[in-house]
Order: sequence, then C-alpha cells, then structure tokens
Amino acid sequence: MEITERQRQILCQIIEEYAETASPVGSVTMAKLFGVSSATIRAEMARLEALGLIAQPHTSAGRVPTDAGYRYYVNNLDGNNEDANYPALQRSTHVLDVRASSGSRADATIRGAVDALVELTGNLGLATIGDQLYLAGISRLFNQPEFMDTRRVQAVAKLLDNLEPWLREAAPGEALNIFIGHENPIGKNSEVSLIISKFRSPFSDRSYIGVLGPTRQNYSKVMALVRHAGNMLEEIL
Repeated sequence: MEITERQRQILCQIIEEYAETASPVGSVTMAKLFGVSSATIRAEMARLEALGLIAQPHTSAGRVPTDAGYRYYVNNLDGNNEDANYPALQRSTHVLDVRASSGSRADATIRGAVDALVELTGNLGLATIGDQLYLAGISRLFNQPEFMDTRRVQAVAKLLDNLEPWLREAAPGEALNIFIGHENPIGKNSEVSLIISKFRSPFSDRSYIGVLGPTRQNYSKVMALVRHAGNMLEEIL
C-alpha cells in the first residue's frame, strides 16, 4: 500500500491522538500540528479514507482509524516511539518484574505478571496456566468508553468464552501475536485487539500471556510490555 510520508505521519498522529482522547480527530487539530491548511489536511484524509485506513463516523466531522489503519501502523512501528518513551517504559517493565517475582510458585508468578499488565495498560489481562485461562481486569476493560454499547460487551464475552480452547487448538506460533478487530478468529465484531506473547512454562511449551483491549490503544507501549512479560516469564520459570 503506497502512501506518502506526510500521509503516513497524519495516519500515525490520528491513531495516537484517538488513543488518548477516544474522540474522532478533526482536520483543524491536524492542521495545527502539521502547520498546513485545513483544506490540505482534508485532502490527505480523503486519500487515507479512500485507502480504507481511516473512517468518518456518521455523527462526527472527525476521523477514526480502521482495523486496516491499525494494522498498517503496527506493521510499520520502527521502535522510535519506544525509544522516545524509554524511561517510562523502563519504569513499567520494572513494575512487571517486581510483581511477577513476588510469587513463590509458577502459577502465582504468572498471575502477578497478568495483574501488572492490567495495572499498566488498563486492559483485560490474561494468561494460560495449564488448561485454565486466568483473567483479570474485566471491569477495567468494560469501563472504557467503547463498551457503553451492550452489543460490543456481548461480543467480547463470546470471545472470552472461546479463547482458551482456541489458544489450545490454534497455538499461535509467533513470540508476539497481534489480532486487531476483525482479525480475531472469534468475536470478530467485538472491535477489540488481542495481543499475546508465547512463552515456555512448567505447564506447557506453549503458554500465553497478554491483554485484550479496545482497538483504540497505545500499541507501541502495550506490545513492548506484553513482549517483555513473555520473555521475563520464560527466563524465571
């Protein structure tokens, strides 16, 4: 997919702005950030919309990212955002390490890491412990503005009901696996992203830890934390 550098920057800014505010992003906001006219931004947004990377909600003049926009963003993360936020990320990974190391047994260690992910991301945290799926932070997830719609809550519930057997059968093979919105094999209409890291544990060579949250989130931060959690658990268990 060919887009210009300015279009790429506008898409990234829309995604990051929307992650912070949960409100559609307008051309006036973008024009101020990029130092160009609103008309120029509207033309660039029209191109991004034609490519299916952003969309315009019926009730707003602003734009929001689509699943395809998020996928483009995730695939093109180059580590710059992570580097820019390194001190904050370092503090977060330290919290993860401390919470996990406080457990005296393998299952308690995994639960501690999941609880830390909930605290650090505001998402639902999850991990496989043997044949069980440990979940934490359901109320944190459903307190986010996306889930005022009961239809979406029901779709998430369906996904959670089927997640453990799907993980066992599909056994995603990448060290870090990211399923955005409709990419989720179950609960396709739940408009959530599942970010999970595979690790070896005393329970299985294919244990998983990660988070489930709205598609609107800080992917750079969350991906780095989930990746760290998987690596850390594999080292200490």
